[in-house]
Formats: sequence, C-alpha cells, structure tokens
Amino acid sequence: MRAPARVARSLVLGAVFTCAACGLVYELALVALGSYLVGNSVTQASIVLSVMVFAMGVGSLAAKPLQGHPVVAFAVIEGALALVGGLSVLALYAAFAWLDLYVPALVVVAFAVGALIGAEIPLLMTLLQRIRRQDAGSAVADLFAADYVGALVGGLAFPFLLLPTFGHIKGALLVGVVNAVAGIAVVLWLFRRRLGRASRTALWGGMAGVLAVLGGTYALADGFEVSARQALYSDPIAVAERTPYQEIVITRKAALSGASDVRLFLNGDLQFSSVDEYRYHESLVHPLMSGPHGRVLVLGGGDGLAMREVVRYPGVRSATLVELDPAMIRLARTYGPIASLNRHALDDPRVRVVTADAFSWLRRLDERFDSVVVDMPDPDDVSTAKLYSVEFYGLVKRALAPGGRMVVQSGSPYFAPKSFWSIRKSIAAAGLSTTPYHVDVPSFGDWGFVLASPAKEPPALALAPDVPDLRFLDADVLRAATVFPKDRRSRDVDVNTLVHPRLVEYEGEEWKNS
Repeated sequence: MRAPARVARSLVLGAVFTCAACGLVYELALVALGSYLVGNSVTQASIVLSVMVFAMGVGSLAAKPLQGHPVVAFAVIEGALALVGGLSVLALYAAFAWLDLYVPALVVVAFAVGALIGAEIPLLMTLLQRIRRQDAGSAVADLFAADYVGALVGGLAFPFLLLPTFGHIKGALLVGVVNAVAGIAVVLWLFRRRLGRASRTALWGGMAGVLAVLGGTYALADGFEVSARQALYSDPIAVAERTPYQEIVITRKAALSGASDVRLFLNGDLQFSSVDEYRYHESLVHPLMSGPHGRVLVLGGGDGLAMREVVRYPGVRSATLVELDPAMIRLARTYGPIASLNRHALDDPRVRVVTADAFSWLRRLDERFDSVVVDMPDPDDVSTAKLYSVEFYGLVKRALAPGGRMVVQSGSPYFAPKSFWSIRKSIAAAGLSTTPYHVDVPSFGDWGFVLASPAKEPPALALAPDVPDLRFLDADVLRAATVFPKDRRSRDVDVNTLVHPRLVEYEGEEWKNS
C-alpha cells in the first residue's frame, strides 16, 4: 500500500460507513415496498427484520473461511450485494405484479441481502488488521462506530431524500451503484499490490459489469414501473403518483355510452368508481344530515365526493375537510375527471381544507361541529387502524356540538363481518349510541356504515326535510338498510384500540379469504 496507514484505515472505515448506510436503505426499502403493495407494515417489518438479522448471522459464519483472501472475498461480496440490493425492489415489484409470489420472494431477497451484509464485518475486520494491528476491543469499537453512524445516515436519507426524489426502484438502484463503488473500488485501490494482475483485472471488470447492469436497469426503470403497475389494474392508468403517504392511481375506461369509468385506487385499494360512487356517498352523508348540520367536519374523503354531498344543503354554514395527503387534494381540485365528479366542492366558499393527520388534528381541536363524516381508507394497516380506534372515536365525540352526530364508513358486513362489527363496537365503547346500516354498491359489494350519537337512544335513520334530489337513496332504501341477514348479524368481536389494533388482524384474515 502506498497510502499511509492512518489514511488507509480512514478509507476502509469510510467504506464501512457507506456500506452500512446502503445496507439500511435496502432494509427500509423492502419494508416500505411491502407496506405499499400488501399493507400491514408491522408484518412486513417483522418479516424483513427477522429474516435479515438471522441471515446476517449466517453470513458472518459463512465468511470465516474467506478471511484468508479478504480483499477478493470482500470485493465479490460487495459486488453481489450491490446487484441483489439494487435490483431487490424491482424484482419484488415484478413478483407481486406478474407472479403473485411476493412473500416468498421477499423472504429470499431479505435473506440474500442480510447474508451478504453479515459477511462484510468479519472481512472488514481482517482488512483493518492487515493495515495496522491493534487490540480486538479497539478495532471492534472503530468498526462498529463507523457502521452505526452509516446506518443513521442511511436511515435518514431513505425517507427524506431517496424515496421522495427518486422513488423506490431508482432509489435502490442508485444505492447499489454507491455500494459497488465504495465497497469495491476503495478496497481494490488500497490493496491492489496484494493482488495479481489477473485478479485485479477480473475484479475491476466485475465492478464495471455490476455498474453497467445497475445503470442499464436505471435507464429502463420508468418503463418497467409503468408496465408492472398496469399489470395490477384492469383498466388503463391515467394518473400514477407516489407521495410520501401513499400511491395514488387513477384509471379511466372508455365506454360505448360515452361516459368513462374513472376509478381511484390508494395503495392498490379501490376508493370509488364513477359509475356507482353516488350510491356510496349518498348513503354515507345524507342520513347524517337529517340532524343538525350547520357546521360539518369531513375527516378523510380527499377526493371531495363526500363534501360534494355536504355542500348541497343550503343550511350548511361552514364545512371543514381534513385530509392527510396534499397530493390528493390537488388532484381533487385540478384533475378534470375528479374535479368534475365532485363538482368543484372543495372550492365552495363555505369549505375550508386542512392538510393534517386527522388523529393529531382532533387532539388539538378547540371547535365543535354538528355533523362529522369519517370517510377513511379501510383499516388494513396500523397507521389507518388508529383512525378506527376507541381513542379516535372519543376524540370525535369531544368535537361534537350538543345534538351532534357522526357517521363512519365501516367496510363490508358481507366480506368482512368481524371488521364491520368491531368498528360498531369500538364506536359504542367510546360512549356513542350506534345505528349500523348497509347498502349495495356494485363496485364494492355489500357496504356498511355506522351512524352514531352521544344521546342515549340510537340515532334514527332518516332523510332531512330539505334533502336534495338523490339518485339512489330514499326512505324505503333506508328502512331496508338497517336489516342484516342472519349470517351477517352482530358478531362476538373485540374493540379496536391503539394498544390492541384488532382490526388489522380481522381485515387481513377476512379480505384474504374473500
């Protein structure tokens, strides 16, 4: 080595730092991808973390025989890790879109990445000792200090830089390039005199090949993502946008009648179809509006369709919409088909739009509302299950003015009866009287709602005297809506709380089997 020992050690520790940052990015990318595609982030994180930690132990043991040739072994392992980690997100996306083998593929990829990461540490320790001998305690301290600081940087870079700037696929590919350069080039340059000409040529050529594969894949990544995403949806995709909160996809299918079917999907779950969304939104909003409705609060419903029904009442003096994702609000206001569908309700002068997490916003609230519409995505993840918890409904109850009422979209009593009745029971546990009801929405099937009030008696299901003209709902439909068939009536289920998010378990079990 021509570099002084101090400089050489610093460069190796810099490689440790960079490789640790890359390794944590791979780990977080796998967790985040599973949360987007499958939901249930707790399960996804558990699978990735447990498999990777186990594999790191296996990789460390497997690296023991390689310590006799640490330079070549480390360069090969880093090249393999750059390839496997860099291509991991793309491979898993393909497994989900075309092969329906996501979980098995996730286990294989997590194990491969973890084993390669685990093999790094013993080899890096050997390389450090080759530069300058020091006692084991000091060497371990130096190595792990660089490793942990690198993990910190990688952990912060993924959500705040890589994911919002480059997205999942391109972000992982870029990290693979960094991994290859830091892990291979630095070590090969430092220890080039310990290698024969053939070994140096082969390793540099291998690194060039890795970079070529990653670079070529990066150039094709956009086309691949479009094709993979389209494979998940039956209708042509008109808009696809991944935000810090979710993946928004809008599809449009032309019809011979001239009216296209516009559908909104959040993280792959259908939110509405323009063909029959009026059934859902009329059933959600208008029974609630038979009570006081001077001041109305809509939690969720960023597409503006529930607000469209609210502002049809001249008695509404003010209406507040609380939506987490500003991108959804932007699309509801500016994307023609959705803005036309919601009749530009979010631009009504009575409407105030707030971009915030509904749970946190309610905790700070010092206002009261006559009517509250809770129109949240299905609780198939811990982050959304909290919006169906006893604690959340307690916050909504506190926000109700005297005589106020709340309605909650509650999923399908046919496909997910445990989830539906758990939501009703959780609302009741917050001290509210409930009236469950359900209607048929062809795009969803049998769909349910819960009307609730702090009064002792369950709220009556009726329409207001000043109800506007409706396409679907009338008094006869409402009377039938309160009747549940024998095989879908109330179940013995647990309430959903922040500490025990039972709905995640119920949703995963029921929709998987539907």
